[in-house]
Amino acid sequence: MGFFDTDEKDLNLEEKSDEDILALSLKHPHVFEVIIKRYEAPLMRKAVSILYNKEEAEDIVQEAFTKIYINAARFEVKPGATFKSWAYRILINTAFTRYQKLKREKGARRNMDPEVFERLGDFKSRDFEKLEVSEYVFSMLSKIPEHLSRVLYLHIIEGRPQEEVAEIEGVSVGAVKTRVHRAKKAFKKADIALI
Repeated sequence: MGFFDTDEKDLNLEEKSDEDILALSLKHPHVFEVIIKRYEAPLMRKAVSILYNKEEAEDIVQEAFTKIYINAARFEVKPGATFKSWAYRILINTAFTRYQKLKREKGARRNMDPEVFERLGDFKSRDFEKLEVSEYVFSMLSKIPEHLSRVLYLHIIEGRPQEEVAEIEGVSVGAVKTRVHRAKKAFKKADIALI
């Protein structure tokens, strides 16, 4: 028997949705390769934009794919919640966890994705100011609890509506509002501690 059995040859995997491929991979693990082919490059770009280190980003993408596959049975198709948003949430959470670990271990400071930085305000006038602000923001995010820093990053920095953040985090909109409020307080407290 070959890599694909007779039934799988008829599946025409390339035309199936991400959600269908993920569900199918539960019974046929090798089908998950289609997901990897579709998302390896975009997830790598996102990981590099967060960590600014190709080797770290490669590790993060591999870890994210592992988490996606291990948790595939838990993914539920809901209105507005796509596989893509779920996969990116896993990647971003994994990348921020790695960033915080690097920060604790080495005092690492990473630059923020310029696209993300643009959402912070108009700091284009001087490159050194841009670098200082981005390092400061990541430094502050690494000092607050991870579940709060993720929500603050998604809502404030990426500019996502609270409803979308709720979907990504798998919580209610009310919980997101509470976390954003707590995250802002924690951010201010971390900032005051530096002065």
